[in-house]
Amino acid sequence: MNKVIPNEMLQAESLPEPSHARLMDVLNKLDQGVMVWTEDGHCQVFNERLLTLLELQNGDIYPGYSRAAFFATAVRLGHVTEDSAKQAEQDFSSDKERFSATRRMPSGRRLQIDTRRLSTGGFVSCYTDVTQIERSARDLTQARQAAEEAELTALKTLAAEQSWREEAKLLSQLDEWLHSCKSQEELFRIVSAFMAQLFPQSRGELYIYSNSRDVLDGKCHWGGGEAHDHIFPDACWALRRGRQYLYSADKIAFACAHVEEQPSTSDHKEYVCFPVVAHGNTVGLLHVKFAPETDAKRKVALHRLALRCGEHISLAVANVRLRDELHDQSTRDPLTGVYNRRYFLGELRNAVALADRRASQVGLLSFDADRFKTFNDTHGHDAGDMVLRAIGDTLKELFHNGEVCCRMGGEEFAVFLPDTDKEQTIEVGEALRAAIEDITLRYGSGTLPRVTISIGVASYPEDGLLPQDLMHAADRALYAAKDAGRNCVVDCQKADPAKGPFSGAQD
Repeated sequence: MNKVIPNEMLQAESLPEPSHARLMDVLNKLDQGVMVWTEDGHCQVFNERLLTLLELQNGDIYPGYSRAAFFATAVRLGHVTEDSAKQAEQDFSSDKERFSATRRMPSGRRLQIDTRRLSTGGFVSCYTDVTQIERSARDLTQARQAAEEAELTALKTLAAEQSWREEAKLLSQLDEWLHSCKSQEELFRIVSAFMAQLFPQSRGELYIYSNSRDVLDGKCHWGGGEAHDHIFPDACWALRRGRQYLYSADKIAFACAHVEEQPSTSDHKEYVCFPVVAHGNTVGLLHVKFAPETDAKRKVALHRLALRCGEHISLAVANVRLRDELHDQSTRDPLTGVYNRRYFLGELRNAVALADRRASQVGLLSFDADRFKTFNDTHGHDAGDMVLRAIGDTLKELFHNGEVCCRMGGEEFAVFLPDTDKEQTIEVGEALRAAIEDITLRYGSGTLPRVTISIGVASYPEDGLLPQDLMHAADRALYAAKDAGRNCVVDCQKADPAKGPFSGAQD
C-alpha cells in the first residue's frame, strides 16, 4: 500500500539548508548563552549572550578555545571553585547524557548551566540567568514566612483577646454571684468554684480575720490546696508589708511561714499573697500558688487577674459581713444572742406553712425563769443579766439543727422545733429544763442561787392551726406549770382551758 506524503513535508524537503550566518543570528537572539563543545573539548560555536552572562570581552573566548583553559580562567577569576571545575571535567568525561552546574559571577549574578550530549558528537551548554528567579523565589519565601509569622501573631493576639474576654466574663459572673450571697458560707463556696475555673492550673486558699483580729481563719481552698485552720498575721509577708507579695524560687525572696508549714504535694515554685482589703481595712488574705509558666507576659497577666479577683472578693466579704451584722442587729437579742420576737414569729409562720404542705408537725416550747423578779430585786440587774445570758448560751448549745430560739421579752423565751411531734417536744423540754437547772453561776466572790424554768408545750396541728393559736396554747401550759410548782414541763392539753395564759403577774 502506497504511503501518502503530505504536501507540507514535500515542500520542507525542497527548502535549502540554513546558512551558518542564519544559525548564528538565531543563537544571538536567545536570552540564554550557548556554547557548543567538540568531542575533544574545544569551543566550536558560542553566541553573544554568553559573553554578557560570563562578563567577558570579545576575544576572551574564540572557536578552538580549549575547555581546560575555559575552566582554568573561571577558577582564576573566582567564578567557580577548583572542586567545581574538576567535577565539570568529570561530567564531560562521563557517559552522562545531561548534567547541570551553577556559577556565581562577581556582579552577584547567578547562572544555571545545563549541558547535553549531542547525537553528532560533542556537547552543547546553555547558560541561564536565574538571579531574578531565585530572588523572586527568595522574596516569595520571605513573604510566606512573614505572612505565617503575621498569622501566628494574629492567632496569638486573638487567643489573648478571647482569653481576656473569657476572664472578664468570669469576673463579671463572679461579681454578680458574690453580690447575690446571703451568707459567708455561700460566698466562700462561690469563691472556690470560680477561682478553680479562673486559675485551672493553680491551687490556693482564702483566709479571713477572726472577730478577735488575732488570727486568720481558713475559709476555702481550690485546686487541691489545703487551708490551715488558723494562721497568724505575721506568718505572711504580704500582711506584714501591707501589699502583695510575689515569691519566686528564681529570685531573692523568702517564703511565708504559712507556706513553709504546709506540706506541699506540688512542684510549684511561685506563689503570690494578696491582702484582702475593703473600705481601707484588711479583712483577709488570698494565697494563690501558680503552675510553672514560661511565658513572662502570661505570668504577669495571671498575677494581675489574681489581684483583680482579690479586689472583688474583698468587697464581697466586707458587704456580706456588714449585711450579717445588720441582720444580727435587726433579728437577734443583744443580751442573750438568740433571736428576737419579731424574727421568731415570722419564722414560726413559715414553719407552720411548710408543715401544712408536708403534713408534718411543729413543736413549741414557751418558758421563763422562775421567780426572776425576786432574783433581780435580791441580787441586782447585773446578776439577772448574767442569768439571761447563761440561758441564751444554753439554748445555743442545745439547739443547732434547724430549731429557732428567741427571747420574747424580759425573762420569757420560746423555741419551736420543726418536724417534731408532741412526745418528742416534751422530751426536749425536759432536757432543756435539766440543763438550765444544772447551770452554776459565779457572781462576785460567791455563787448565785440555782436557776430553774417552767415550760409550756404545744404542737401543730393538734393544739392550733395558726401561729398565734400555738403561742396562746403554749402560754396557757406555761401558766399551768407555774401553778404546778414551777421547774416542770406541762403539756397544753393538760392545762385548764378556763384559765388564761400566763400574763407575767406572778413569776
